[in-house]
Amino acid sequence: MAIHPIEFRYGTPEMKNIWESENKLQKMLDVESALSQAEAELGIIPHEVAKEIKNKANIKYVTLERVDEIERETNHDIASIVKGLAEQCEGDMGEYVHFGATSNDIVDSSQSLLFKESIEVLEEKIERLTKITLNLARENKENVCIGRTHGQHALPTTYGMKFALWADELYRQFQRLESSKKNLCIVMMDGAVGTTAALGEIGWDVHKKVAEILNLPPATITNQVIQRDNHVEFMMVMANIATTLDKIATEVRNLQRTEIMELGEYFNPEKQVGSSTMPHKMNPITAERICGVSRVIRSYVVAAMENNPLWHERDLTNSSCERIIFPEACILTDYILNLTIKLMTNLIFYEDNIERNLNMTRGLIMAERLMAELTRKGMGRQTAYGIVRECAIKANKNQELLSEVILTKTEVKKYLSYEDVEEIMNPHTYIGSSKKIVDEILESSKNWF
Repeated sequence: MAIHPIEFRYGTPEMKNIWESENKLQKMLDVESALSQAEAELGIIPHEVAKEIKNKANIKYVTLERVDEIERETNHDIASIVKGLAEQCEGDMGEYVHFGATSNDIVDSSQSLLFKESIEVLEEKIERLTKITLNLARENKENVCIGRTHGQHALPTTYGMKFALWADELYRQFQRLESSKKNLCIVMMDGAVGTTAALGEIGWDVHKKVAEILNLPPATITNQVIQRDNHVEFMMVMANIATTLDKIATEVRNLQRTEIMELGEYFNPEKQVGSSTMPHKMNPITAERICGVSRVIRSYVVAAMENNPLWHERDLTNSSCERIIFPEACILTDYILNLTIKLMTNLIFYEDNIERNLNMTRGLIMAERLMAELTRKGMGRQTAYGIVRECAIKANKNQELLSEVILTKTEVKKYLSYEDVEEIMNPHTYIGSSKKIVDEILESSKNWF
């Protein structure tokens, strides 16, 4: 019976397949195979033995069922894999399995293989989402809307700016993920305390050869584990990615509020139900799920940090924790990336409401422009600020147009005509360098991926 929502509700097949038990077992067998090949190449074990171990290091021979059966007896996961592989080898060739290694050589190196596969999936999704937001930026660079600070109407901006901002941030997340890979996806084969003592002076050569066979860099130094600051970095990157997706989804949720309703996620009125009791509801459930799951992903960072300061050369307190947080963080981050791709691909724009909200304050959002134009015409900046502020407060209080109130001021009429004020009060012409900014993002994005 399924218990965890990842089993039946959250996650994509591509990421779940990476972290399923069979693939994890295969990756550990791959490391055992690489160890035997390295030892054969360096003259430690016979080549025919390494060939036999490599042939049998496959889940079609070493089955998950058999390994689980052995573990119920031994109460040790890696020892169970070693025995499961050894018993499949011909004659006494299985005696050479795992020679010179300790359990965490296998665990950490195989996890690096899993992380590498996971990052490839995540990077593909981030790239896809970034390109979607870039296209939205291109399509909406002249779609003027109200910008909000502190939840209040501030100045005009464009939806092109919003989308370009997100695309730029997503690309930085891609770069962070790529950067974390070089520290995270590394191989160790260093024995019980990192000295390679069981393999003698040639042990460090084995360490490097195993890494070469697995096509990953060798760790520069270890004790019994690859140091967990590398894993902290990766978990923090995933948490950071989650904050970006949370940011995007939160903005969509806010813009879909009934009283704002500038854009929102697609809702299928023929099939979709918003509420079990309120027939009219069309809730932003995709965006809300992104926000909710992102909280869980961020919570893993604390656990990852606490896994770094282990006792002496290593204790086991990180192990049980990592069995939970590593697969869950990868699966859930991938999942909300998928949801955000869906969200951004199916955005609905309500153009009439965008224009309505832009003009909701009866011109108050153009107060900065009035002040700037008065200053350009020769009025002192502080004087201009004071006059416009006084008029804005009066217009807001009396529900009047700012353009009408400002022209009651004799000192203003010395600098600005009625026609000047009418031109100044047009929000569609007060978007500064926004088109240039978006165009520069679009141009630089050609070299991103």
